[in-house]
Amino acid sequence: MNQPQPGSQTAPLSAEVARPVFIECDNLVKIYKVADLEVVALQGLDLLVREGEMMALVGPSGSGKSTLMNILGGLDFPTAGRVRVGDYNLLELTRRDQVRYRRFMVGFVWQQTARNLLPYLTALENVELPMALAGLPARERRARAADLLERVGLADRMKHRPDRLSGGEQQRVAIAVAMANRPRLLLADEPTGEVDNQSAEQIFHTLRALNADFNVTIIIVTHDMTVSTRVDRVVGMRDGRTSTEILRRREGDIAVHEEEYAILDRAGRLQLPEAYIEALDLEDRVRLHLYEDHIGVWPEHAHRNGDREGQE
Repeated sequence: MNQPQPGSQTAPLSAEVARPVFIECDNLVKIYKVADLEVVALQGLDLLVREGEMMALVGPSGSGKSTLMNILGGLDFPTAGRVRVGDYNLLELTRRDQVRYRRFMVGFVWQQTARNLLPYLTALENVELPMALAGLPARERRARAADLLERVGLADRMKHRPDRLSGGEQQRVAIAVAMANRPRLLLADEPTGEVDNQSAEQIFHTLRALNADFNVTIIIVTHDMTVSTRVDRVVGMRDGRTSTEILRRREGDIAVHEEEYAILDRAGRLQLPEAYIEALDLEDRVRLHLYEDHIGVWPEHAHRNGDREGQE
């Protein structure tokens, strides 16, 4: 079973290991109180993200990925644990620091376009708005907004309001809005969830180009596993923890090598991929055997024999 060393979240097959750690989540716990019930959204989650990565968080509804995104965006706070983004310790922010963090450190792209754009403003005016709120001079914000719209392929649509744009175009304007104040972290929540395949390809091409041009760290939150083919690193979440990672090495836009890892947490817990569990009919208890360089895992009802041990 291939897997990184305990506590490692990086790819031995990638040059990303040379980059400094930008996001560090250490034993994050998040508990929501609903009436008299407590819902545990994160259960001791650990995660490292390196500067300039473009990665995806994937998992089913209830896995904790949206909770993690809200915490990284400064919109929510963990119940316990530690989280750092760049030079910011998110558990120690003052009210002023919180405003500055959300305004300059992080940009958001939501699935619902109504959350991204104001309908009565043109594309150019929507991109200018965050800079106006930050106090940038009119000439500078107009030039930067025009440049961003050109980078996302909408230089000829900047005078149009959202209702004159397709869904894919609206999302690319939303990406430009998210990049307006030059954040170091871009969080995208299901950015292709409401567009067709062609528009989705344009959106991912835009994200990858901005990632390369500005070295912005991009985290895409989704339940769609097909998104994983468009990024270099995919972290799977299950039951409030990271469970698996898929790491790719690319040459240009082509993935030339891919490897899947299971994540071993600080308590020694290992979540096996669901496909493996189903294929071997694993449940309740499993049989383990320690070999010189790996571990064998069998269903409880299966009996090891000499032939099987010899094959391992």
